[in-house]
Amino acid sequence: MFDIGFFELLLIGVIALLVIGPERLPKVAHTAGLWFGRARRTVMDVKADIDKELKAEELKRILDEQAKSTGIHEIIEETRESVDKLKSDVDEGAGELKALTDSEPTESKEPTKAENSKP
Repeated sequence: MFDIGFFELLLIGVIALLVIGPERLPKVAHTAGLWFGRARRTVMDVKADIDKELKAEELKRILDEQAKSTGIHEIIEETRESVDKLKSDVDEGAGELKALTDSEPTESKEPTKAENSKP
């Protein structure tokens, strides 16, 4: 915040000693310390309140984004529909394959190697 070095503090102390006097300087320094402490606590409290408000706003924004996004129930339902469609396609394909194998003759009219090898 302020860039006050050792020499600046020493200069302020010497001037305060000359203006206030050595008898009242400890009491004034104590009172000034109390006021600076209160001011510092007040600034820290305000800073903490601002941080809390920012976090609350961020949480509200995240909750709004989640409310706008697709719900888990909708995702589950879409997946279930896709699986059901795939299942029905597989069942249909299996039925067609079974119908094809049932319609073909089981015995082959072509002679086998064993029949061809007989003299």
